[in-house]
Amino acid sequence: MQKLVYFIRRTYVAIIFVVLEIVAIRYYAYSTPYTQARLLAGSNYAVRYIHNTFHGVKQYFSLRSENIRLTERIAELENRLDAVGEYEAAMQEQMGMNAGHRYEYQPARVVANSINRPQNYITIDKGFNQGVAINMAVLSPEGYAVGTIVNCSENFSIARSLLNTSFRISARLAEDGSIGSVHWNGGDSQVADFDDVTKYAHITEGDVVVAAGFSHYFPSGVIIGKIERATLRENATSYNCRIRLAADMSRLSNVLLVKNNAAIEAQTLEEHPQPAADENKQ
Repeated sequence: MQKLVYFIRRTYVAIIFVVLEIVAIRYYAYSTPYTQARLLAGSNYAVRYIHNTFHGVKQYFSLRSENIRLTERIAELENRLDAVGEYEAAMQEQMGMNAGHRYEYQPARVVANSINRPQNYITIDKGFNQGVAINMAVLSPEGYAVGTIVNCSENFSIARSLLNTSFRISARLAEDGSIGSVHWNGGDSQVADFDDVTKYAHITEGDVVVAAGFSHYFPSGVIIGKIERATLRENATSYNCRIRLAADMSRLSNVLLVKNNAAIEAQTLEEHPQPAADENKQ
């Protein structure tokens, strides 16, 4: 009790001041309609500002889960789109059997990613247990080329990035159709080379370069980048082009994994192009 009395004796001046200020502000606020309106507008602005601030902070911390949900939705829509394409092709060929989906998509999260080494790799949080296999293509959430799976454990996978000097992709000009190959020579993480393009190709700045589909990894038509510069070689037989990559390799947090269900069949046939000897005997 003595401590309470001592505290009041020491602070009574400040307490009286605060009380008088509150009374004065209240009296001023209700003195005229104008001051009431000003006070109400000010309080509404303060409340709205605080609400917007907390809402913005909440949205920022929910971006990661939102990106994961969007990537999962993209994978679902890609699977549906591929199913529609397969169905239309089957109807056009008047086939009564369903051969299944050629490509299957599933979302994954990037655990680690490097961009400043000669040979860069991406670690992904899915492995054999989740259906991931070597040679599956890796795309950005927007559907742009990123890399291919080269190793898997039970729950994690390693992808060889486009930013890897030992990695090449068969590619073509989306409009012209001319074939070449895309590879990265190091340096800038946003540009790569598109080489061995025939001199008869019609190339202009901004032309889109897409996967040719020859490797059985990337679906044909997956966007790789856009032409920034095209130079005719000294022997005048082909073009060397510089492209700006479509995927922002420095900001990968979620990716799409693409499985080509027809890859094994196609590769087996390519390894044995000639029919067996006894089959040639008619």
